[in-house]
Amino acid sequence: MNLIKSTSTFSLFVLLSRVLGYIRDFFIAIYLGSGPLADAFFVAFRIPNTFRRLFSEGTFNAAFVPSYSSELIKGNKTANSFANVIFNLLLLGLFFTILLIEIFMPLFIKIIAPGFSNDSEKYNIAIDLTRITFPFLFFICLASFFSAILNSHNKFAAAAAAPIILNILLIICLLYAENLNDDLVYYMSYTVTIAGFLQFLFLLIFVRKYFIINLNFSFKINEKVRKFFTKLLPSIFSSGVTQINIFVGTIIASFQVSAVSYLYYADRIYQINLAIAGIAISTVILPNLSRHIKNNNSLKTIELQNKALELSLFLSLPASLALIVGSEQITSALFGYGSFDQESVNNSARALFYFSIGLPAFSMIKIFSTFLFARNDTKTPFKFSLISVILNIIISLTLFSRVGFIIIPIATTISSWFNGIILLIFVLSKNYFKFSSNFIIQITKIIFSNIIAILIFYFLITLLASPLEYANSFKFIFIVFIVLLTLVSYIGISIIIKAFKISDINLKY
Repeated sequence: MNLIKSTSTFSLFVLLSRVLGYIRDFFIAIYLGSGPLADAFFVAFRIPNTFRRLFSEGTFNAAFVPSYSSELIKGNKTANSFANVIFNLLLLGLFFTILLIEIFMPLFIKIIAPGFSNDSEKYNIAIDLTRITFPFLFFICLASFFSAILNSHNKFAAAAAAPIILNILLIICLLYAENLNDDLVYYMSYTVTIAGFLQFLFLLIFVRKYFIINLNFSFKINEKVRKFFTKLLPSIFSSGVTQINIFVGTIIASFQVSAVSYLYYADRIYQINLAIAGIAISTVILPNLSRHIKNNNSLKTIELQNKALELSLFLSLPASLALIVGSEQITSALFGYGSFDQESVNNSARALFYFSIGLPAFSMIKIFSTFLFARNDTKTPFKFSLISVILNIIISLTLFSRVGFIIIPIATTISSWFNGIILLIFVLSKNYFKFSSNFIIQITKIIFSNIIAILIFYFLITLLASPLEYANSFKFIFIVFIVLLTLVSYIGISIIIKAFKISDINLKY
């Protein structure tokens, strides 16, 4: 496997999906802003979308890929038989889970958005919208199963491209927003579920080459299947800890007017980089890392782990610094139009500032967890993630009444750095990972490139302060120009001082 080329392919489609996701959110910001309807829709959208991220962005892979890869070694027939049992169990489990939640949706909304209970109109709208969007979870989790099979065969493009369908359909829906008025949120909710079904069909087409569905509910649950499911829940919790922390934050934020919306917009901005610096890399390395470990190829294992961590920091550090320095200008340029007023920009930018400090940690958690997932260890990351979530909840609940919604990104960042550091200490102590001889040199070069790049970025946003003001309708063009110029400078400096080596593009891991 070529790490950089495979990551680039995966990242290209993920980036396209995130760009379309931004266009989608741009229209949502214009037509809904950060008011009650926006809050209700974001709760309805956040629930299935959080589960989508928990299942599809590497977490289902963490449990499935090592087990399925082991079966592939024995032959395609054995692997297909194993995969079919998992598929049928998922099908049954998802169907009855969704049916149960649909029936008890009012109680469910009280649990995940308790603050809405104080506003009966918002509460009832959230119930209706979530009932409409929740079937999305059924289709997207099965689609994630198909993605895991494709990833096991080192086929990453289709799985990364599938979310584009959701964003395209929502953008089309939003183009008719002026004619839909308050009914817009209902049409968007139906669109979410339809998109989930289409993503399922899209991936089904690609996976048929490697997996033939056999619907048979008289299967036997053998030891291999039991072992997989004992790994699945811990892997979903541990690999998706960042999403769980944000979801917990959404629950707490529901007590403050518009806070859910502020957090949503901030989350959308930094997620663009996390998808590439953490999710893409961890997803791409897992199949080959599992094989290297199974074959006791320690040299290849260490080489791949170091390069993955190095690449993750190379991508996450500049994004983190840029979002910290220019959080207000970036938020304003991306969403500061129409119903998304100056107050909305300021509050979302504050949340983005604190989320951005945690961005390298979010990526590190993905990478270090993958080191353990490849060894079929999902319990250790689960334990650390559980401690992280508890820490997040304690900080948020203790200070929310005094600080307000801004404590949520602060708590998420603190708990994530804690999680990332203890994961690193653990993998080092167990000799699951060790730094290569030139790692410190490479990181020093990356830090130097970042310092120069962020100085350029700061100079540009200061120089162009007037065109970047909220009132300027063309501020988006200026922020894109600044980001592209900074990015080109960063890559150029990195190539000159060899923080990034062009020769690495052709290396096999």
